[in-house]
Amino acid sequence: MVDGAISGGADQFSGSRRLLAVLLAMAMFVLVVDTSLMNVSISAVVRDLDTTVSGVQSAIALEALVSAAFILIGSKVGDLIGRRRAYVLGLLGYATGATAMTFAQSLTAVIVLWAVVGGIGASLLLPAMQSLVHGNFHGAAQKKVYALVGAAAAIAAAVGPLLGGFVTTYLSWRVGFALEVVIIAAVLSGIGLVRDVPYTGSRGVDVVGAALSVVGMGGIVLGILVWQEGGEAVAVFLVAGAAALIGLAYWLIRRKRRGEPTLMDPDLFRSKAFRLGITGQMLQQIALGGTMIALPIYLQMVLEYNAMQAGLSLAPLSLSMFAVALLAGKEAGARRSAPIIRWGFVLVTVGIAVLLPLVPRAEFGWALLPPLVVAGAGLGLLVSQLNNYTLAPISEERVSEASGTNSAAGSFGLSFGLAFAGAVMLATLSLTFTAMAKSSEVLPPADQEHVAQVLEDDAQVMSNTELESLLAGQPPAIREEIVRINTDARPLALQAALLVPILAGLLGLLNSFRMVREPDAPGTTPGLL
Repeated sequence: MVDGAISGGADQFSGSRRLLAVLLAMAMFVLVVDTSLMNVSISAVVRDLDTTVSGVQSAIALEALVSAAFILIGSKVGDLIGRRRAYVLGLLGYATGATAMTFAQSLTAVIVLWAVVGGIGASLLLPAMQSLVHGNFHGAAQKKVYALVGAAAAIAAAVGPLLGGFVTTYLSWRVGFALEVVIIAAVLSGIGLVRDVPYTGSRGVDVVGAALSVVGMGGIVLGILVWQEGGEAVAVFLVAGAAALIGLAYWLIRRKRRGEPTLMDPDLFRSKAFRLGITGQMLQQIALGGTMIALPIYLQMVLEYNAMQAGLSLAPLSLSMFAVALLAGKEAGARRSAPIIRWGFVLVTVGIAVLLPLVPRAEFGWALLPPLVVAGAGLGLLVSQLNNYTLAPISEERVSEASGTNSAAGSFGLSFGLAFAGAVMLATLSLTFTAMAKSSEVLPPADQEHVAQVLEDDAQVMSNTELESLLAGQPPAIREEIVRINTDARPLALQAALLVPILAGLLGLLNSFRMVREPDAPGTTPGLL
């Protein structure tokens, strides 16, 4: 497949150039497959680390958040220390996170090393990789390498749930992360093939802008995670985050007028197509994040599937997304991107909405196949067109900065979707479980209050098997009643969580109507990348 993708190029695509292209594609594959592995391994990680579903959810959302919050800074760091060095540091950060997952004995190690260190690694790696492709390949070869790296990401998204499910079920989730370390080591072994790309722009650093971007995006998502964990000062985090983002906009405009270096150029947002595009990108990722946190939990905690069964059940979503993205990239031709994006949001919204009545009734994962295929097709249309729509109006010399901003919006949307859908699910579970317990005619008043207090302090989605083991010492009638309440409450909580991606899809649909009214930028060529 690789030979077919890169054959027929110029001389620079022979020998070492060909190997470098493959190694860059391998690095992208690891970045994408990492999250898929974590999603389908939730129940196994919870069991092996003796932690909670909400704790693992928080780690997944935090990893996406750190990547989003630091990606603009990571791009500037690459400018200052060299793109090749930033690429190496990014790979080492990711390898540190994967190694930590291989040997982790507590959730703390996962949060600090996988979520934070690994997230920072991703923020360095992504912009550096794009610059290195741009600087190491030219002409037709450059286009082929971008296509190869994009195809690696799409393949990882498609096979990630299956690969992660197989490894977790028949070996261990730790083996999956160990394999990531092996791949990263192979990529690093070829670092001598990488020619550094010099940076000739301003070397000034916008420290205040960098701090405001981290506090802004971090404050909002951390506020949601604190709410999810039942902590205090939720409003403080949310207000601080919103204030920092408003302050960032004001700060960037002020520095631009003074001719001083900025974290990102606020003039990028003068393009209405760019504004609409990154909004669509963020909403698409919110929908994806909300779906990919709710469905694995449903499959593993409600249907009590192992990782392999969960991966197979999620495969229709990822495989249809991959297939439609490739098809749309090839067949779009001269068609405008905006109408295709509109249909993408229509299919995403409809597909996820159809899941709502199925969740309490489905007794096996394949019952979700039709709506998952529809939602996956919608995501495939969006993946194939949104980047092109967003970056088409941007001039060549500013496309790297615009790509970083676009990536930051997408990563922030993903982390927000993961965190918010998880928080809504657990809050709904707590309220529903407590209300059902208090209205129960079987549970004594003392037990009702105890159940309410436990759920308020530590709400989490739990399988009936796990719950029955915890209630082993209780009278049969009490045990059966609590299990019944759990059975009835979980579908409602998961349905509430699915409202997050549905709302994101509806907002994306409204945004797409504004896209359709805007003329396409000159030279727009729809495609996968």
